[in-house]
Amino acid sequence: MKTSDESAMSPASPASTPSTSSLSGISTQIQACAQQAGIAQRLANLGLAGGPAFLKPQKITGHKLIMRNATVADASYIVALRTDEQKSRFISSTSADIKPQEQWLEKYALDDRQVYFIIQNMQGENIGTVRLYDQQADSFCWGSWIIQAGAASSSSIESALMVYHYGLALGFQSAHFDVRKGNESVWKFHERFGAIKTGESTEDFYYRIAASDISNSLGRYAKFLPTGIQIAF
Repeated sequence: MKTSDESAMSPASPASTPSTSSLSGISTQIQACAQQAGIAQRLANLGLAGGPAFLKPQKITGHKLIMRNATVADASYIVALRTDEQKSRFISSTSADIKPQEQWLEKYALDDRQVYFIIQNMQGENIGTVRLYDQQADSFCWGSWIIQAGAASSSSIESALMVYHYGLALGFQSAHFDVRKGNESVWKFHERFGAIKTGESTEDFYYRIAASDISNSLGRYAKFLPTGIQIAF
């Protein structure tokens, strides 16, 4: 996970351990979300009955945020975000030329191996990006996670919860990602979520988080995503 977001990485107050009934409620919430969106039927129609697999929705609605599918029209916003001096310290370098980004997004539209979201507030203003990709059996990777300066302090944690909620709704049982070693606030954020360090390179720490720990965090930080997500295809 190459992310530049260092803001609002700590929840506003310590969260308690979720109760058994709370975890049961989270599981029911995820199942209801998947059923309402018709995920099982969509996967079956693609010959992927039982999943998991990536599906590209038009948008996902959370509590205070919306994640919508990125299009070519978003190229200039993405480039501006990824070339911001402060935000680009812990992500892969990006050209300031918009054309390559437009070409990448054109290819992305035909690529069913990843989902790239523009994160918006409820007023429809773009505040960031996040991407799900690199499926490894029942695990997905997520990254390209950038929250722009000035976004609400809860945006980081809510967007992370939305990613995990969607991943579980698709049938994934774990997530994996990498974080730059220098991005301390971000890897500490993930460790509080229950992510386990599985290795490291010269520049990065590698992590994996199991579905049980994801569910625990969805329950622990439920005030940031109290009614789960709604998926629109």
